[in-house]
Amino acid sequence: MTCSIKRAAILFASLVSLGLANVASAGTQWHMPTPYGDANLPTQIAYKFAEEIKNNTAGDLDIVVHSGASLIKHPEIPRAVKTGQVQLGEVFIGIMGNTHPVFKHDNIPFLATTYDSAQKLWEAAKPELEKQLNKEGMMLLYSVPWPAQSLYTKAPVNSLADLQGLKMRAYSPSTSRLADLMNTSPTTVQVPEIPQAFSTGIIDAMITSPSTGVNGQAWDYLTNYTDVRAWIPKNMVVVNKRSFKRLDKKTQQVILDAAANAEASGWAGVRGQAAEDTMTLAEHGITVSEPSPELMAELNKIGTIMVDEWKAEAPEVETILSDYYQ
Repeated sequence: MTCSIKRAAILFASLVSLGLANVASAGTQWHMPTPYGDANLPTQIAYKFAEEIKNNTAGDLDIVVHSGASLIKHPEIPRAVKTGQVQLGEVFIGIMGNTHPVFKHDNIPFLATTYDSAQKLWEAAKPELEKQLNKEGMMLLYSVPWPAQSLYTKAPVNSLADLQGLKMRAYSPSTSRLADLMNTSPTTVQVPEIPQAFSTGIIDAMITSPSTGVNGQAWDYLTNYTDVRAWIPKNMVVVNKRSFKRLDKKTQQVILDAAANAEASGWAGVRGQAAEDTMTLAEHGITVSEPSPELMAELNKIGTIMVDEWKAEAPEVETILSDYYQ
C-alpha cells in the first residue's frame, strides 16, 4: 500500500512537471491596455507592434492588446505599468502633465503646429521625458502622433467671444488651462464619453483631432469644425522596466525593433489620416472652415502665455525649448 502511494506521488509529480514544462513552452503573455478604440491609428499600430513581436519571437512573447480602455481606464494606465499590474501600456502623453512638466510639452498650443515641427519638439523633449519615466520605473518604447487638434462647436466661431461661458472638454492639465484662458469652463471628459457628454449638455465644445471626431460620429451632436491646428499631441507606449529586464537580450531587441517600426509608421501615416478624417467630417455634414484672423490672433496670444507659464515650472522645460529652437 505504501509503495502504491509512493508510486502515485511520483506519477503526480511527473505530471505536474510535464504540465509546467508545457506552460513554459507556450511562451510568455503580456497585457497592453490602450485608451482608444480599434478604428484609431495608434491602436491599429499597437496591434501591428504586438503581432511583429509575436512573429519574431516565434510566439515566445505574446502581447495581448486591450483597446478602448477595456482593461484599465485611461488615467490609471501609467500607474498600472509602473506598479507591474500590466507589463506595458499606451497613454496620451499630456495626461501625465501632473506627474512632471516635461509631459506638458505635448499639449502646449501653437508651439508646434506642423508635423515637422512636432517631430522636432518630440526629439527635443524625449531625453527629459525618458529621465522622468525612468524615475517612475518605466521605459519609453515608442510614440504615435495624432492629427492636429482643432475646434468643434455647435455654432460658427469667429472670435473667443463666441465661446465665452461654454463648457469646454478638457483631458489634461494643459487643456484645462487652455479652457480657462479661453473664458470657457473646463470639463474633464474621456474619449468614450464624448458623444453622451455633448448629448446631455455636459460639454458644449472641444478641441481634438479629426480622427476623434470621426470615430465618435461628431456629426450626431455638433455642426462646426474650425481647423485651428492648435497642436499635434502623441500617444506613447511605455513598458515596466523590471518586466523588460527579465527578458533575454534577443527578445528585448525584438521589442525595440518593433517599437522603432511602430513609431516610424505612426509619423508616416498621420498626415494621410488627418486629411481623410477631415474630409469624412465634411461628407457627414459638418461645416469645416479655416479660422478667422481675429480668432487666430487671440489663440496665439494664449499660446504665448502658456509657453511662458510652462517655462517657469521646471528647468527641464528650458532645456527642451532650447533644443527645439536651435
